Amino acid sequence: MTDTHLVVFTPSGKRGQFETGTPILTAARQLGVDLDSVCGGRGICSKCQITPSFGEFPKHGVTAEPDALSDWNAVEQRYKDKRGMIDGRRLGCQATVQGDIVVDVPPESQVHKQVVRKAASDRVMTMDPATKLYFVKVQEPDMHEPSGDLERLAAALKAEWDVADVAASLSVLSKLQPALRKGGWEVTVALHKGHRDTQSRILDVWPGYYDGGIYGMAIDLGSTTIAAHLCDLRDGSVLASSGVMNPQIRFGEDLMSRVSYAMMNPGGDQDMTSAVREAINGLTHTIATEALIDPNLIFETVFVCNPVMHHLLLGIDPVELGQAPFALTTSESLSLDARDLGLTAMNQTARVFVLPCIAGHVGADAAAVALSEQPGQSDDLVLIVDVGTNAEILLGNRDRVLACSSPTGPAFEGAQISSGQRAAPGAIERIEIDPVTKEPRFQVIGSQLWSDEDGFMESTQASGITGICGSGIIEAVAEMRMAGLLDPSGLIGSADQTGTWRCIPEGRTNAYVIYDASETGGPKITVTQGDIRAIQLAKSALYAGARLLMDDMGVETVDRVVLAGAFGAHISSKHAMVLGMIPDAPLSAVSSAGNAAGTGARIALCNIGSRKDIERTVREITKVETAIEPKFQEHFVNANALPHATDPFPELSKIVSLPDVSFNTKGGDSDTGGRRRRRRA
Repeated sequence: MTDTHLVVFTPSGKRGQFETGTPILTAARQLGVDLDSVCGGRGICSKCQITPSFGEFPKHGVTAEPDALSDWNAVEQRYKDKRGMIDGRRLGCQATVQGDIVVDVPPESQVHKQVVRKAASDRVMTMDPATKLYFVKVQEPDMHEPSGDLERLAAALKAEWDVADVAASLSVLSKLQPALRKGGWEVTVALHKGHRDTQSRILDVWPGYYDGGIYGMAIDLGSTTIAAHLCDLRDGSVLASSGVMNPQIRFGEDLMSRVSYAMMNPGGDQDMTSAVREAINGLTHTIATEALIDPNLIFETVFVCNPVMHHLLLGIDPVELGQAPFALTTSESLSLDARDLGLTAMNQTARVFVLPCIAGHVGADAAAVALSEQPGQSDDLVLIVDVGTNAEILLGNRDRVLACSSPTGPAFEGAQISSGQRAAPGAIERIEIDPVTKEPRFQVIGSQLWSDEDGFMESTQASGITGICGSGIIEAVAEMRMAGLLDPSGLIGSADQTGTWRCIPEGRTNAYVIYDASETGGPKITVTQGDIRAIQLAKSALYAGARLLMDDMGVETVDRVVLAGAFGAHISSKHAMVLGMIPDAPLSAVSSAGNAAGTGARIALCNIGSRKDIERTVREITKVETAIEPKFQEHFVNANALPHATDPFPELSKIVSLPDVSFNTKGGDSDTGGRRRRRRA
């Protein structure tokens, strides 16, 4: 009997058992994993490159030994010798399964490229960046008054711009003399001075008057997605936005999984640091190419991130963040040289600013949201929810601002969902279910048409219909509840109970079929009972965090709700409220802020005074630690119901009548998962 081994693919989360000797490319195709190949697996095209990961992965239930894949072979060596290949990569058509393994599919090996859901929003900003251009006329050297070119340049900056005390790196010094002489003793310098710096740094020098661009990047380093905005430091305009999946997903889909990986695998934190820095370098090249600029003209980068990402970016072991009292190495903002972080894709003198963290589980991303949305300046009580793999929640007004972080997990990003995928062309992102016929209609990324409109299949021919992304699964679950396919406890009814063939048995439970192309070799996209449970857990954590802040504030309702992040930009407030993700409020009082964390990063990039502001604001915010709050579990359990077991939703009831159904009852001959679950309890 042939042995089988578990293969887990990231970032999709798809997994399956495969016999010893199965090529990784074959396993990917059988599971519907998005892994490219043009040459048919002959080792010619190199499109199927993958990155295996070894060690212990408690989240996946996998221990991957170093010999879990076949040995490096001559085909792979020949390709690397001729064209080059990143160390640690393998060709999926050549590497075969020899044991349990976790395999990451990097962005360049994916057929359907990711769509950036954290796009930059319009924002009027007061421009006062830390890095600026200065044109000066420098006195020529004089044998009677000997001094160096740098000293005379410093004197000119003092005389013409009142800039005192400047310094230059060796790389700038090597350019200085040629630039001065070529420019006829007139030069333009890029000068950086941070808000806490006593000395200005010359980052680059050009002969004569230079009026070209100088650029900076604002990067939202999320657990699942890294989103970057390339900005012109002269006027703040966003020249390009781009994003990639965070490659650390292969070490764990959520933050605590990555902390566990660092605990259980010596050097695991360094592996994760190297992976994310490599991804940022690649993203820098991508965004510069898209904007048609020289990456050497990128002189500054601002980062916002949660505490675990913060430590892994800086090369600090995050283990202390996995246990009480969740101590940060530092919560202060940081100003660093990009080269100290291994960020080599930009100018070698570039500077990095990392926003301050609020607490051990409330990071610089939450600080950036506070900088962007200014809850402390609000006259009414506003709840700001930035949803991702980890949710940052702020509640406040002019009197007081509270903050917490809630571990929602990756379900809202489409991970841990049976047909889930990242936001890419072909992914279902919108869905409606007719409450009478129970028939679905949907939209996919890349097409403006609904599935029941003429021309839909033609418009999706290039991408296909491949899965369901985070926004799609959230709308699907809410629509199922409104259509009576799902009861308040989260049970999916059987075909007999719901009156539709689309509810099919799956093991001891039921699933709802959205799209089925299996007869023609395509995917079968369903919402399973496991998917419902994943969404329930995620939304319960989110709601419980919000309720804790409301308890601390002593209120039962809020005046406004602001949805931030990719979630806020792509999910309707009605669907969010049907699920019970957010507290009840008039839908007119629920708005989207887009990528608020990314906007906060852009503000800090473009205005040096805002860095002082957020440092002061962070000290004034009251932190609530959900992990040690005794009422969190009570709120979490009550929030499992759809929309909620005890809290009334009067505003929601004004616009939606949720069916009064229950699929956890005795009697009948239908195959319901609910009845069996009740007997087991």
